[in-house]
Amino acid sequence: MENKVLIIYTGGTIGMIENHKTGALSSVDFSKIKKSIPEINRFNFKIDTIEFENPIDSSDIDYKFWIKLAKIIEENYQKYIGFVILHGTDTMSFTGSALSFMLQNLNKAVVLTGSQLPIGMLRTDGKENLISAIEIASKTANGQSIVPEVCIYFENKLFRANRTIKYNAEYFNAFASENYPTLANIGIDIKFNYKYIHYKTGESKFNINTKLNPNVGILKIFPGITKEFVKSVLNTPNLKGLVLETFGSGNATTKKWFLDLLAKAVKNGIIIVNVTQCIAGSIRAGKYETGLGLIKAGIFNGYDITSEAAITKLMFLLGQNLSQKDIKNKFEISLTGEITKINL
Repeated sequence: MENKVLIIYTGGTIGMIENHKTGALSSVDFSKIKKSIPEINRFNFKIDTIEFENPIDSSDIDYKFWIKLAKIIEENYQKYIGFVILHGTDTMSFTGSALSFMLQNLNKAVVLTGSQLPIGMLRTDGKENLISAIEIASKTANGQSIVPEVCIYFENKLFRANRTIKYNAEYFNAFASENYPTLANIGIDIKFNYKYIHYKTGESKFNINTKLNPNVGILKIFPGITKEFVKSVLNTPNLKGLVLETFGSGNATTKKWFLDLLAKAVKNGIIIVNVTQCIAGSIRAGKYETGLGLIKAGIFNGYDITSEAAITKLMFLLGQNLSQKDIKNKFEISLTGEITKINL
């Protein structure tokens, strides 16, 4: 296969141009982005582009957007060696996580990238991010992609997408992956960390699974949280799954009303997953007495999964119409490298 790369332009800061008179930002089509980065024409392989008709701000992204992206990749999978998705940074980790579950038996690089400054600004980070993302997506060895995963490339680092969070709104190093090493570090050379890259085994063919259930939510606990607030969240109509962001290694208040509400919700069929509010570390259910109540209430252990991966994994598993037991079994293991299950 010819090393062709497909760029899917969805929108985001990278696709904005500043009006030098007013300072206002407005979205542009990809041809203007390409004009701002003439170096793209120096690659010795073909680069094609698919543009969303109306560029979308990443704050407006929902599960239907993920399905659309997955279908675009499916329709073009045999034509290209790799894919680059230009995307707004705010929800990039959510999109990357969702795609990691939806794109099954993936054997090609899908690299999401964007920028903190618009491509038309003098100090934009978008230029280097896009050029390096294209190069990574095109890299092969013996005709196979070197990084056959859904990844995020930003500021000289390549991450497994479902391990990332956006942790910085100001500086160029916007993303972090505290619980999993980088897949590559980019300087003068691209240094791939091969032992951390997932390579597909077996002969299963690439396919997409777009069955998602969006009836999920996130509840971040905090000191002084009230019974009325928790009750209102758990009584949300059609709620099927909840990511419970707890303190430290999985701790929460031991107040009886709190644990009773959670236990009742679980009994009524709501899947609740315990994840840490910290950007690094893992849930160690039962390490402290303040975590034992959650175990007794029937709450799943999220281990070191990010909230972004947890919420999209819940959407995915709930979309498969599995039993509560099967969802628990599948949630507490790694499907696409999104979780490290530790021995307690």
